[in-house]
Amino acid sequence: MSWLAANDIPILYLASAVLLILGLKRLGRVRTARDGNQMASVAMLLAVIATVLDVGTVDYRFIIGGAVLGTIVGAIAAVRVAMTSMPEMVALFNGSGGASSVFIALAVVWLRLVEPGAGDTAMGVLGSSEAFTIGLSVLIGGITLTGSLIAFMKLNGSLKNGAPIMLPGRHLINLALAAGAVALTAEFMTAADGIAAGDAALLLVGISLLLGVLLVIPIGGADMPVVVSLLNSYSGMAASATGFVLGNNLLIIGGALVGASGLILTQIMCVAMNRSLLNVLVGGFGETDSGSGGGGGADEYTSVTSCGPEEVAMVLESAESCIVVPGYGLAVAQAQHIVREMADLLIARGCKVTYGIHPVAGRMPGHMNVLLAEADVPYEQLLEMDLINPEFRTTDVVIVLGANDVVNPAALDDKGSPIYGMPILNAHEGRSVFIVKRSLSPGYAGIKNSLFEADNTTMVFGDAKKVIQGVTTELKEL
Repeated sequence: MSWLAANDIPILYLASAVLLILGLKRLGRVRTARDGNQMASVAMLLAVIATVLDVGTVDYRFIIGGAVLGTIVGAIAAVRVAMTSMPEMVALFNGSGGASSVFIALAVVWLRLVEPGAGDTAMGVLGSSEAFTIGLSVLIGGITLTGSLIAFMKLNGSLKNGAPIMLPGRHLINLALAAGAVALTAEFMTAADGIAAGDAALLLVGISLLLGVLLVIPIGGADMPVVVSLLNSYSGMAASATGFVLGNNLLIIGGALVGASGLILTQIMCVAMNRSLLNVLVGGFGETDSGSGGGGGADEYTSVTSCGPEEVAMVLESAESCIVVPGYGLAVAQAQHIVREMADLLIARGCKVTYGIHPVAGRMPGHMNVLLAEADVPYEQLLEMDLINPEFRTTDVVIVLGANDVVNPAALDDKGSPIYGMPILNAHEGRSVFIVKRSLSPGYAGIKNSLFEADNTTMVFGDAKKVIQGVTTELKEL
């Protein structure tokens, strides 16, 4: 390594850390999110370059091979993944981060404790604090890996269609496993030789993987956005612990940023659902999108009014303002582009169009923002709940596209409702409300939505994309 390269390493690490912080800051706003993502990408490139220089002698065949393979997989995934599957992809990203932490920690254990031979003492090679951070890296990484895989299967419906799985005595089992993890970490820190330390590390891996499964399977589909956010935080904490293991300051900083921001986002989402994080982790709330929660079926509605796209277009023709409330049904139908086309037609007629975004709409944090950004919806039209709610009362037309629980007035006035107290989008205050939905089936909460029977509400049954295509066609002909 040249003198210049050696002295450039701290500068590269510092530049990467600064770009990560600035990128994260810009990710906090829709308008600047793309720039933030690009900043973070450059930061990671600098981090890789600095790490390779820091290591010194490396086999570049593995470095280049890994980079090429990762680029191919990433490019194919980015092109082929549907917007409806983006939450599953994020879950896999989280799991990959957890797996990396586990493998790196095990590699350190084997290279420094096991391979040298049974005669080498663990405490002689690793200090107790270093051994503790390795244990944390294994534990948090393993939980993140299997927890994310379970979240992935729940999101795509391959595991009981997203329904909670309640094992008898699950809390006692989890406590016993947690106690075992603490005991194994202590054993790892005080093992008499490398072989014993290696055995303890492997057992800790097994416990962490099992804990990840058991902690996520009792959580229902309605809470998956919160779980994905929490697992993202776990992946950051695991990465930070790995940074301590490797003595890499940048990894410590990056992991801490991800861990802290993930926890903040998780808390924001819990507040948006009026639930505590402990309540989410205990599990059992919300089963599937088809309403297996036990209520809210079509037979509970007695005075529902419905219409077709033509009637919607006639009302929109004279509207001066319109709020679109997107939900997961919009993502399923891939209707974001036709919605943008309809909005452009309305704006050309002098109608003000905005979008009301609920924090937990969709299957992951920011799902609706990403979906609408893909259709190049102007950022200034996307308004968060606190900004859009005062607008409903003076809005001529509200169009709810595939959303349910996040517009259910029961959260405001029914103290016996499981969603009572949850902040919602006040769509019911609009002068005319059209709800585009395939059927009267309930949302994740499995309860009746009183908005469906409101005097100012009309149901438009059908696929969101086809319905909005019909509305757009009628608008062009009027």
